Amino acid sequence: RNAEIYTGGFGAEYGGRISSVMDITTRDGNKKHLAGKVGATTFGAKLTLEGPIKKAKNPEDASASFILSAKNSYLEYTSQNIYKGLLDGQVLPYNYQDLYGKVSINAANGSKVNFFGFNFTDDVINYKSISNFGWDSYGGGVNFVVIPGKSPVLIEGNIAYSDYTAKLEEQNNPDRMSSINGFNAGFAFTYFLGKNSLKYGIEMLGFKTVFDYTKSNGIHISQLENTTELGAYIKYKAQFENFILEPSIRIQAYASLSEVSPEPRLAMKYNVTDWFRIKAAGGFYSQNLIAANSDRDVVNLFYGFLSGQSNIPTYFDGEKVTSKLQKAVHYILGTEFDIYNNITLNVEGYYKDFRQLTSMNRNQIYS
Repeated sequence: RNAEIYTGGFGAEYGGRISSVMDITTRDGNKKHLAGKVGATTFGAKLTLEGPIKKAKNPEDASASFILSAKNSYLEYTSQNIYKGLLDGQVLPYNYQDLYGKVSINAANGSKVNFFGFNFTDDVINYKSISNFGWDSYGGGVNFVVIPGKSPVLIEGNIAYSDYTAKLEEQNNPDRMSSINGFNAGFAFTYFLGKNSLKYGIEMLGFKTVFDYTKSNGIHISQLENTTELGAYIKYKAQFENFILEPSIRIQAYASLSEVSPEPRLAMKYNVTDWFRIKAAGGFYSQNLIAANSDRDVVNLFYGFLSGQSNIPTYFDGEKVTSKLQKAVHYILGTEFDIYNNITLNVEGYYKDFRQLTSMNRNQIYS
């Protein structure tokens, strides 16, 4: 798989986040022959199997392929023998099981559709005989790319569902649980206008967050929220001789909070020489999803999620709170150096102005 990490200043095609995003693309299975890979270590084993479902018999024929991946741990058992001297007879109770599958159908002109699904489970069982902790996630969906004939346009779309649950059970404390599940769907159109391009699209997502937590002072916090968001964006990429300009704007509507956030953004790059470039980016960003833990905690195993926060103060620090959203403005400046062949060095600096952040009230003393 390939992961693109945008640490800031990302374009209008990404929304609902105020700091950074990760765009993960998984590869297709082998279209020519059956292949696989098996690996094992002292703590786990993994297996990958891929191959063609339908081979292309000629250049104008469609093809289909699959890829399956599985990982499983057995550290709980091997640690009793392999690491016996280091652990003084203790057991390392860490377990995981990861399953992933994908089927790809490819047309001769480059159009394709992917079906995928996953199930990831991580557990810490009977840790020091006082607690059990686990993360469970599963999901699936479909995405596609359509290239209509000889038209200079690209049509992309996706629809998916996922579920994530974290649970902590302790002997001397009440159980803690948090989950987030929901769907997302989107369509995008890209028009190629010579060296330039125009991309626009719409996205819709709906998710439910459940948070059940008892604080150290005995106050019980329970929240169940259903949230719906709708986003629309447009981005234009203009290429001049040594200069690339990419203005974009996103309109993010948060239905559960009755708020609309217009978010203009801009990215640019200037080719000083064939091997040295200067780039800059920035824009406005908003987010409804809230992490329930705090940066004040040195170690916090339980990581919960909240959303749809309407129960916030009318005034804070003497100023009126006019929005229920978390908001930020990014300023990015950087350079690119081509060091040797395919090796490029990126040096970037950033300034992020988090104009409004929301967190759970750690000083709460009344229910």
